[in-house]
Amino acid sequence: MTMNWETTRVVDLSVTVAEGLPSAWPDHMPFASKVWNYYAPVETLGGTIPSFAPYQTRFWVIDEHCGTHFDGPTHFIPLGPSSLPWAGERGSETGEQVPLSDFMGPGVCLDMQHLRTGALEGGQSPWIRADHIRAWESEHGLLRPGEIVLFLTGWDEHYVPDPEGAHYVRDPLVRKLGEAWPAPDVDAMLYLHSRGIRCVGTDGPSMGAAHDGAPVHHEGLSRGMRYIEVLTGLNQLNPRGFFFIFLPVKVKGSTGGPGRAIALVPASS
Repeated sequence: MTMNWETTRVVDLSVTVAEGLPSAWPDHMPFASKVWNYYAPVETLGGTIPSFAPYQTRFWVIDEHCGTHFDGPTHFIPLGPSSLPWAGERGSETGEQVPLSDFMGPGVCLDMQHLRTGALEGGQSPWIRADHIRAWESEHGLLRPGEIVLFLTGWDEHYVPDPEGAHYVRDPLVRKLGEAWPAPDVDAMLYLHSRGIRCVGTDGPSMGAAHDGAPVHHEGLSRGMRYIEVLTGLNQLNPRGFFFIFLPVKVKGSTGGPGRAIALVPASS
C-alpha cells in the first residue's frame, strides 16, 4: 500500500505504563518508577531526593513483558539441544535479533468482540477459531502474506486503574472470576501461519488463553511468528487500509520487550 504522508494520521496503539495500572503480568515484577535526581534537594517520606545538578531523571523497574510489548522466541522456546520441551534453534533468537521488518507491514484488524458473551466462568477465555478468521476473510478478502493481523476484542476497556483494573488480567487469571479475554487457539494460529502471516497482535493481555496460555505460544513462536500483546485503541482502525509499526526497546539477550505501537492511517479513513 502507498501512503501520502501529508494526509496521514498517526494512531497510537500503546497503553500507558504506570503504577496503579495493570501493566505487568500478575506475580511478575511490578512496574515501579522513582525519581533519582531532582532540580533541587527534596525531603520526602521515603528520604531525601538528591540534586547533583539542576535536572530531573528517574529510573524504572520493568518486566520485559510489561505494557505494550512483543514476545520473542526465547520467551517460550529453550535453546537446543536440550531435554526441555520445545527446545530448538529458535531458542537462540533473542529479542534484539528479531528483525524490525517483522513488526512492520500492512495491517488488518479482525473484530472478534462478538465472542465476548459473558457466558464463560472460572477465568476461561473464549476461543478465536480458524472458522472465525475464515468468516472475516469471506467479508473482507483473504489474508495476504506479510500482513499483520490484529485481533480487536475490546478487552482494553479493562485497562484502567485499580481496583477496577484487576479484571484486566488478575481476576480471570489468578482469582478465576468471570470470563477472560478472547484468544486464538492453536488451529487458528496455524491457519494464520499457513496464510503467510508472521506477526499477530491483540488488545488482550496475552495471545494465550487465560486457562491454557502456553500451547499457542509454543506452536507460533517455534515457527518464527511474532506476538504483540497489550495493544489498545484497535477500534479506531478499519478492517484494512492502514500500516502497522511496532518498535521495541533493543536489549541484548531479551525474551521480548516493551515498545511503541502505531498505525498510519489515511486521513480520510
